[in-house]
Amino acid sequence: MHEFLLAVCKWLESTSAARVTRESLWVYPFVQLIHFTGLSLWVGTIAIVDLRFLGLAGRRQPAAQFAEQFIPWTWTGFCIGVLGGGLLFSSAASTFLVNPAFEIKFLLVLLGLACHIVVQRKAGKWGGATEIPIVAKLATFTELALWIGVIVAAVEIPNH
Repeated sequence: MHEFLLAVCKWLESTSAARVTRESLWVYPFVQLIHFTGLSLWVGTIAIVDLRFLGLAGRRQPAAQFAEQFIPWTWTGFCIGVLGGGLLFSSAASTFLVNPAFEIKFLLVLLGLACHIVVQRKAGKWGGATEIPIVAKLATFTELALWIGVIVAAVEIPNH
């Protein structure tokens, strides 16, 4: 399996988009900016909603209504982050593949994404209750912790 992944990474690195991202003086930092902007929008909107479910933000609105208004922004940020992250990854895919910080970040992103989907699907039910259920608070706290872990792991990934 590792050999197959390495072959895919080598192929990704040979694409023209990866070559331009890797070899241009200004493209890699610009793509990083796009990636960080998308992640900031994505994680920022998730954090705001999670803080609402924890009772620390937006208390004037029902939690379900509060969460719903951020859905388009959250998924827009996700798409921008994935686009930028994919270009960054392709520029040095075989190096990222064996980087422990990248592996941890990727795992935490998958866990955070799964957790977010659960929270988003349950937000209407949880947020419509008079009192936010403890399971909602636990899920949103876990989600917040996972995204903080993603940020910490990302800081440890060296530039190409």
